[in-house]
Amino acid sequence: MTLPITTVYLRMKQILIIDDDEKLGQLLTQYLERYDMKVHVAMTPTRGFELIKKVKPDLLILDVMLPEKDGFEICREIRAKSSIYGQLPILMLTAHAEVTDRIVGLELGADDYLPKPFEARELVARIRNILRRSSDDHGMSDIEPINGLEVEVSRREVKLDGDILDLTTMEYELLILFMQFPNKTFTRDELMNRLRGIDAELFSRAVDTLVSRLRHKLKDTSKTPRFIKTVWGRGYTFVGEQI
Repeated sequence: MTLPITTVYLRMKQILIIDDDEKLGQLLTQYLERYDMKVHVAMTPTRGFELIKKVKPDLLILDVMLPEKDGFEICREIRAKSSIYGQLPILMLTAHAEVTDRIVGLELGADDYLPKPFEARELVARIRNILRRSSDDHGMSDIEPINGLEVEVSRREVKLDGDILDLTTMEYELLILFMQFPNKTFTRDELMNRLRGIDAELFSRAVDTLVSRLRHKLKDTSKTPRFIKTVWGRGYTFVGEQI
């Protein structure tokens, strides 16, 4: 008996670049397409938003210095309108070497940050890492509710007492990590190692700020914690009973 031949077509990853450097856009297009990525380039934010809606990219490479509005503002707008743009992974590029700029981008919800100039191979590695993490989310089962906090992992949706929370990518991942290990105390070093593989020197300066922002959205306080407790001299513990 002859078995039918089944052809499996793997969808190419759609990558959108918003950068006003035309030459860089051309070079990245040629390089990334070697790795089975379909690249779209927008030289202005206006065109970039048009392509986000039209192409529905798997990942956005976003330059900080742009005409009309800068990359920080674009990142902020995308994260603030998650109902429109979803949880689009964002990798930011900048010609500035200042750590402060990189921290700002991460705190606004960027998934990673790469300073210019960079090696094309490193860019590919970071893209693959972000896409792999995004794919891992789809394979993760939902987490048991804890003290009125619910997470539907398949939709990346978080609810507190029935109300949907608007979390950045990093806030969401920190919350998932905490909820997977209730009552475990995480040191700052452990949080750095477990979250994303971002440059430890960079992220160590943003851990406390990230925890503070997540606390605020959870309507939590350090003095009377409902969810996140500071363990002085050690780190942070996610408290609360599963229901």
